[in-house]
Amino acid sequence: MKIISNGVAYSVHVHGEGEPLLLLHGFTGSSAAWDFLIGEVSSQFQLIMVDIIGHGDTDSPANPDRYRIEKAAEDLRNIINDLGYKSVHLLGYSMGGRLALTFACIYPEMVRTLLLESSTPGLRTSEEREARRLQDSNLAAKIKTGGIEDFVDYWENIPLFASQKLLPKHRRQLIRKGRLQNSVIGLSNSLLGMGTGSQTSWWDHLAELEKPVLLITGEADKKFSSIASAMQKILPDCERQIFYDAGHALHVEEPEKFGKIISEFLLKHIRRRKHGN
Repeated sequence: MKIISNGVAYSVHVHGEGEPLLLLHGFTGSSAAWDFLIGEVSSQFQLIMVDIIGHGDTDSPANPDRYRIEKAAEDLRNIINDLGYKSVHLLGYSMGGRLALTFACIYPEMVRTLLLESSTPGLRTSEEREARRLQDSNLAAKIKTGGIEDFVDYWENIPLFASQKLLPKHRRQLIRKGRLQNSVIGLSNSLLGMGTGSQTSWWDHLAELEKPVLLITGEADKKFSSIASAMQKILPDCERQIFYDAGHALHVEEPEKFGKIISEFLLKHIRRRKHGN
């Protein structure tokens, strides 16, 4: 279905029944990243799978400012309201995790639980953010100059995704096909408007986030494992799950284990809430 928020037509797929679980994919991805959860997980929860602005079948506006992460969070609020929910469980991966955390900090009353896969609250200092904005600006220019296929060739070979090279060939081809379906304007503007350097740093807000939070990282992903360890020390109600022999994209590398872990976490906290604990 399409849901319009502030002039942007969002592609939203809904599967299953039960408490709502809103799913946010990573940069260059789409809602199809979560198709593996349709079946066992969607028999327990209603999956709300959103193509983030600039990705998949959602619109890709020409103005980078429209991609600002606070505006994307407002869009999520409108989508949730349009679907008739007051609150949801929220799961985000990488860029989608940054958006999920942003949403939870701005609209905490709309979040039941928060699950973050390989994500970050942002960069702590203005100097770090400025350096990252320059890096993202250069990357956006690379997309505009070389086109999608050239960029995907580059993106597939960054160290962050080294462990994905161990996946079967047909799965790697499927991931590549999805990345290639994105647009130049959508990806370049996502980097400019929603990149880690452009977003607000939420580190100082973590202590106020009194929601059950699950942080999921891969042992081989040293950077995001370190970030998760730092986050865990600050968040009031936080659990960690570490996937050994896995990297950045756990839902891609170990989908069955991933589905089991998120289901168990959600069911545990649903029971806890119902019993008033």
